[in-house]
Amino acid sequence: MSKLNNARKRQKRQGFTLVELMVVIVIIGLLATVVAINVLPSQDRAMVGKARADISVLEQAIETYRLDNLTFPDDLNALTTAPASLAQPERYRQGGYIRRLPEDPWGNPYQYRRQSAHGGQFDVYSLGADGKEGGEGNDADLGNWQG
Repeated sequence: MSKLNNARKRQKRQGFTLVELMVVIVIIGLLATVVAINVLPSQDRAMVGKARADISVLEQAIETYRLDNLTFPDDLNALTTAPASLAQPERYRQGGYIRRLPEDPWGNPYQYRRQSAHGGQFDVYSLGADGKEGGEGNDADLGNWQG
């Protein structure tokens, strides 16, 4: 008889109770919160690092353009295709100085200013996460004038 009762109890207890499911969902939610708190700042640092690397590449391409053409480009598009205003077009490097113009990690184009506002020969910069000049934190501008 006890074997029959045990079999009936097992048939009734197939699956999880609502309380058990709620406990599992709460635990998963807590784990997801901890992971998000630790990962999001890392993503911001990675985006700033990528922007700085892109700015460095653009800065080197502009310097190479200047060495070849004896003048700075008027805009960043001159790094991918020869401008019509070049005095000696034969000096322009075949294939350009970079394959394509990158976008900053926030999806905005990098900015170029021939007359530097920071004491250098030119400025290459990203407007940061907000896409506007100035700002603090992730919204701060990143440029070649920063160390």
